Amino acid sequence: MQRRAVIYAGRVQGVGFRATAAGLARGFAVTGWVRNEPDGTVRLEVQGGAGDVEALLRAIGERMRSNIGSSREHEMLPVSEEMGFEIRRG
Repeated sequence: MQRRAVIYAGRVQGVGFRATAAGLARGFAVTGWVRNEPDGTVRLEVQGGAGDVEALLRAIGERMRSNIGSSREHEMLPVSEEMGFEIRRG
């Protein structure tokens, strides 16, 4: 079980980024959330098995590649008892 935080920059707000990420997450055994940040970036936190986390992040990168200017990610400690994947409001 791993958890990763990813900050996406570029034209990532107002383009359906959060809805796309949440929709894609339903196809994988992951939990977490995605939200718009005040600085114009989008923050995503995802946890699950390494294969599912990697596959989701790859799918988001492919689907939203024309909007993503850059991304930064780092490992985090897993959150126990987290359920589902949600869109959070900033």
